[in-house]
Amino acid sequence: MTGFKIPSRRVRLLIQGRVQGVFFRAYTKREAARLGLVGWVRNLPTGEVETVAEGEPKAIEQFIAWCRHGPLAAEVSNVEIFEERPTGSFSAFTIR
Repeated sequence: MTGFKIPSRRVRLLIQGRVQGVFFRAYTKREAARLGLVGWVRNLPTGEVETVAEGEPKAIEQFIAWCRHGPLAAEVSNVEIFEERPTGSFSAFTIR
């Protein structure tokens, strides 16, 4: 046994505002990795940024708070949160 534990919480966030582009995605990836989350972030054709993050519940809450109130909050007009069932299928946090 390697001690791997399936993350206990998974969320999908739709982030709206002036968030399209590599800059916002790169900062999102960096913050998620700092918190120990796994998943991905990508631009959508609708102008939103979609991110799926898995990890410990406290880290997920910190990530959501960062998306809403962090250093790039001026770019964000709304964050929709959708709870999903954790799958443990990610090994890192990536930009798509």
